[in-house]
Amino acid sequence: METTLRGVGVSHGVAIGEVRHMGTAVLEPPAKQIPAEDAEREQGRARKAVEAVAADLMARGNLAGGEAQAVLEAQAMIAQDPDLIADVDRRITVGSSAERGIYDAFSHYRELLAGAGEYMAGRVADLDDVRNRIVARLLGVPMPGVPDSDEPYVLIARDLAPADTALLDPALVLGFVTEEGGPTSHSAILARALGVPAVVALPGAGDIAEGTVVAVDGSTGEIFVEPTAEKRAQLEAAAAQRKAALAASTGPGATSDGHKVPLLANVGGPSDVPAAVEAGAEGVGLFRTEFLFLDDSTQAPTEEKQIEAYRKVLEAFPEGRVVVRVLDAGADKPLDFLTPADEPNPALGVRGLRSLLDHPEVLRTQLTALAKAADGLPVYLEVMAPMVADRADAKAFADACRAAGLRAKFGAMVEIPSAALRARSILQEVEFLSLGTNDLAQYTFAADRQVGAVSRLQDPWQPALLDLVALSAEAARAEGKSCGVCGEAASDPLLACVLTGLGVTSLSMGAASIPYVRATLGKYTLAQCERAAAAARAADSAEEARKAAHAVLSGE
Repeated sequence: METTLRGVGVSHGVAIGEVRHMGTAVLEPPAKQIPAEDAEREQGRARKAVEAVAADLMARGNLAGGEAQAVLEAQAMIAQDPDLIADVDRRITVGSSAERGIYDAFSHYRELLAGAGEYMAGRVADLDDVRNRIVARLLGVPMPGVPDSDEPYVLIARDLAPADTALLDPALVLGFVTEEGGPTSHSAILARALGVPAVVALPGAGDIAEGTVVAVDGSTGEIFVEPTAEKRAQLEAAAAQRKAALAASTGPGATSDGHKVPLLANVGGPSDVPAAVEAGAEGVGLFRTEFLFLDDSTQAPTEEKQIEAYRKVLEAFPEGRVVVRVLDAGADKPLDFLTPADEPNPALGVRGLRSLLDHPEVLRTQLTALAKAADGLPVYLEVMAPMVADRADAKAFADACRAAGLRAKFGAMVEIPSAALRARSILQEVEFLSLGTNDLAQYTFAADRQVGAVSRLQDPWQPALLDLVALSAEAARAEGKSCGVCGEAASDPLLACVLTGLGVTSLSMGAASIPYVRATLGKYTLAQCERAAAAARAADSAEEARKAAHAVLSGE
């Protein structure tokens, strides 16, 4: 009998196929004592396993490229953390085997992360994945991960580690469903980049029996277990209709009555550029430069290395707009040379612009590199600061840009509620705003973006979040300046219409989402978008807001 389950749709499309479950996690190794004379040999085994896993993660990242590469490289750094390795050595010295030493050292570090505030607790899944891979290698058992299959299937997992998501083969993995995660988790972001239909935060997904046929609608978040022939035909027809609409939609982003809404791409570096160009991006709305810094957490990249990376991205968009976010370090992206190591809650500490103002030489070098990279290129360069809290922050950043001789527009990201509430004040110092809806939701609702249990509060349809977007857009309009959205909210086609109705002037997203947003936006007038936005803001929950906007735009 057909049953319907509902999670959070995070990647568009429909997938119909048999269920395959993720490989189980590594079992806890036995706590046996080893002779003292074996300690050195066991330490050598542990180090070799760590290096092999780190190398495997780096190789997976190189194959995947883009955002996935940065995530996997960060995992490789976890595996090689000197403090962790020292703890493993100590445990082996007092009698643990290599596999038990790894297991216990990582468990201790896991407890520290889990107790360091919700933001850092979100890294626990990544830590568990690294531990399991090292222990599996030491035990000589298969790595936990994506199942082997000759036939296409729908993957179900408790959660997906970045190392698994990054190299999913879309020809085999038709779609995936996870019990945990949220709309802005690593798995969701990478799924959108791959173009794989996905639903997250679906409790009980693991109870669906292996081999059961399911239909996954990544747009609505619905899972149909054992769908009827009629339902399958209905979903396939809807998917074909969406695909046809995508093919017919080309050119710049605009509403049906010609109101222009530039559709830009989020990129992490030069490797993301081809997909953005192919999708018809009108420029870059978020260039995440921190990925360049994560290669080596002990020192900043040289000015020359930065110039080379920046110029490759800038050259790809002649006469286009490229918005660069300066280094956003801290919280889940710590850097040894920049961010404090002993903060009780790094998400609320010295991160983003705060770190850069404490280390002006790092900011100065980056701004100088950007100035040199843009020299002579016909590109519209804009540079923005992350984690701007007030006018003083905005002024400090603008002053630093001018001191570096940067010929570009200076802007501020709105990720903290105070910045939205006082947006007009901030715009006295900078020329544009860019809403990072992922962090703005996190700080508005005190809800970690990596914790599935609070995913409903990370839903960008939350009316309180829409209110903050509206405040920012209204302030920008009053000052005659622009206000874009570069968070994952922009990748939702229906929400893109609402954001346009709220007064947002550009939308930036993963390249794979651009055709969907372009096609949907082109179906409605600006007035319809404005009515949908008003209806969504009048609701009391994310679900009600979504339904209200849909009702307005569909004429129901």
